[in-house]
Amino acid sequence: MTTADNQPLGQALAENQAFLQTMFGGSSDFYTKSFTICGCRCCIAMFAGLSSPEKLCIMVLHALGQGVPGCKAGPQLVQYLAEQSCLPTEQTPITTRTQLVEALAGGMAVLLAEGSGQALAFSTQDMPGRSVTNPSGEGNMRGPQDAFTEHLRNNISQLRRQFRTGSFTAEICTANTRAKTEYAICYDTALAPADVVQTLKQRLAGVQIPVLLDSTYFASFLKQDKLNLFPAAAYTERPATACARICEGKIVILVSGSPLAMVVPSFFAEHFECLDDYSSGAVFAGLIRLLKYLAFLLAVFGPGLYVMAVSFAPELIPVHLLAKLAQGEAATPLPPMPEMLAVTLLLEIVREAGLRAPKSISHTVSLVGALIIGETAVSAGIISVPVLTMAAAATIATLAVPALYEQSILFRFAVILLAGLFGVPGLACGALLILAMACGSDPFGYDYLYPLMPPGKAALRDGFVRAIWSRLAQKGEVLPRHAKE
Repeated sequence: MTTADNQPLGQALAENQAFLQTMFGGSSDFYTKSFTICGCRCCIAMFAGLSSPEKLCIMVLHALGQGVPGCKAGPQLVQYLAEQSCLPTEQTPITTRTQLVEALAGGMAVLLAEGSGQALAFSTQDMPGRSVTNPSGEGNMRGPQDAFTEHLRNNISQLRRQFRTGSFTAEICTANTRAKTEYAICYDTALAPADVVQTLKQRLAGVQIPVLLDSTYFASFLKQDKLNLFPAAAYTERPATACARICEGKIVILVSGSPLAMVVPSFFAEHFECLDDYSSGAVFAGLIRLLKYLAFLLAVFGPGLYVMAVSFAPELIPVHLLAKLAQGEAATPLPPMPEMLAVTLLLEIVREAGLRAPKSISHTVSLVGALIIGETAVSAGIISVPVLTMAAAATIATLAVPALYEQSILFRFAVILLAGLFGVPGLACGALLILAMACGSDPFGYDYLYPLMPPGKAALRDGFVRAIWSRLAQKGEVLPRHAKE
């Protein structure tokens, strides 16, 4: 198979057919059919499995079999079918070989005619795929329970069903990849800042990668500071969440083949929000959101704080608790810092094994890991009970904010090392480093810590806590209009 170039289509039907045979002749799913309409030789080409022969027969071949009045040449036939017939042709005719290959790979059926340098594409896509199911990674008790699928246009239609306004725009583009993967940029023209939309389009258009299998592939290209560990975008598999972000002036990126939508620009506070926050009472939702912030702090600083207190500042620990901790540490061979690092690493190995293992044995992996790391290691005196308790609490707290799971793990290891080596100054340096990363993140010119920092009414409106709906509805979209200079 050769690579398609951007040469124009030939006037001769045999030349175009020879090109298709050179490109796809070795593929068993490539289908062509030659026939004659009003004395003009034509050819239909498509891929079985991507395009439906039934739709093609009903919509195209049946209509063509009735004849085309006054058309005896290829250019006249193509012009009549594109402008005067009721056949569902694409708006723009195909004029180059590259467009021809992309249309066929996109599941369309293409009509070639003798003497015409243009081809017509028919919307006969019929690609098998997964039906709409419940979200697997975003659990909510209330609200819509549908999730995105792997089909780009189906995902756009799910957004369109919920966002029923003329200002909603979905622009489909082709990525600079070997497979020419399609992606869509979805936004509200009345809410999304035009400069942000234009900047995003330029950055995505300049991305050149070998393959694009998920929207997360774009993330590293959207970062200005490559060493900043905080995510450059938020992700969701719920159309309802994506629709809510569009109503805030955000932009949603959908990639063909991926059930995960990317939301930009993204702020730190958004990772602690969920749909249930807005369907529950304001007081309860505010309490749950505060618990999530505390869980993030526990996941990042809990193990490091324990190592620092036991190794460098035991006077901070109550006497009775200190006696218990000293008794547990005296029975183990490792100092607190290596012990905490080992337990945290083992817990991550168990989690990764349970996640990647086949479902039939994933429960066995979790059970064996719990027995070995928990009961057996403690009984053998390899791990102390306080260290295991703190590491397990930090791991559970990490699951309360799944959107920041990767960052929580990396920050946790860094804080344990700094606190174990330098004590209180090391713990403080770790906290300042994380804060500097958060303050230094600059998604498309906006403050990453908005609306939490600087403290103000916005933090109480929909930041640390949530206000009642009567106040939330007064201001509309929450994307701040002022960008950082």
